[in-house]
Amino acid sequence: MKALEVATKRGTVLNGVIFDSEKKSDTVVIAITGIHGNFYSNPFYFNIGETLSANGIDFVYAQTNDAFGQIETYNAKTGEKEIIGSWNERFSYTDDDIESYLKFAKKFEYEHVILAGHSLGANKVIHYLSTHHDEKSPEHFIFLSPANLTYMMKNVIDYEKEVIRRMIRYGQGDKMLPFYFLGWVECIADTANDWLEGSLNNVHTEVDGDFSQVEQITHNGAMVIGTYDNFTCGNPAHFLKNINDHMKTAAENKLIFIEKTGHTYQQKEQEIADIILKLVQNWRK
Repeated sequence: MKALEVATKRGTVLNGVIFDSEKKSDTVVIAITGIHGNFYSNPFYFNIGETLSANGIDFVYAQTNDAFGQIETYNAKTGEKEIIGSWNERFSYTDDDIESYLKFAKKFEYEHVILAGHSLGANKVIHYLSTHHDEKSPEHFIFLSPANLTYMMKNVIDYEKEVIRRMIRYGQGDKMLPFYFLGWVECIADTANDWLEGSLNNVHTEVDGDFSQVEQITHNGAMVIGTYDNFTCGNPAHFLKNINDHMKTAAENKLIFIEKTGHTYQQKEQEIADIILKLVQNWRK
């Protein structure tokens, strides 16, 4: 396991971790993190990394802007320190962040690249794949517990929405909100407005939801969810099937349900690692 730094086009350096195999591998799984989706809150990343690398497959924990509330890093273009995090992430960074990790994979000449994402990270991968159709990099996707943003924002009241929009209107988008967004996120108005505007609100429980991004994906892969996932309005199986029903590659995709666990696979960390290993091994064949 080694620290990994990748520079985005805008210069911000993202800090990831690579679990690399003992011998040079021809395959890498890149997992895009979701909001606060760090090692501490999502310990299953260790199981995945150790399991894959022990079987000759490299694994990248691809930390993005919002893996923590605040992350100290630097800008490769200016050389200056930057503080990024869920407090100031912009959803417009999504493709830039993902491309920085894919460029790393290209630089090291991996033959097989699988792009995964957990929670909001899965929504980011969907956003990216909706407009990027190169089937060599990545070859396949893995959506781990995609985030139902409509459900997550159900407790954002009209007064809070108006405060956010008023701050944007008066040029205060870079100012901190006077309340916790979603009830637990300290962030600036611009970041909260990105949630409201919905560029990553691309999966839904409703059959007639906006699946325009999902419908543009040409890659095939797998979707995984715990049967206790509480972001699905009580029906994780319907949630995944509904997403898949809107995909061009529906017949080729695998839907996997992990029994008796939730959004972060509590007590099933090794099971999710073994599932991903089997998926990748089959794709390599």
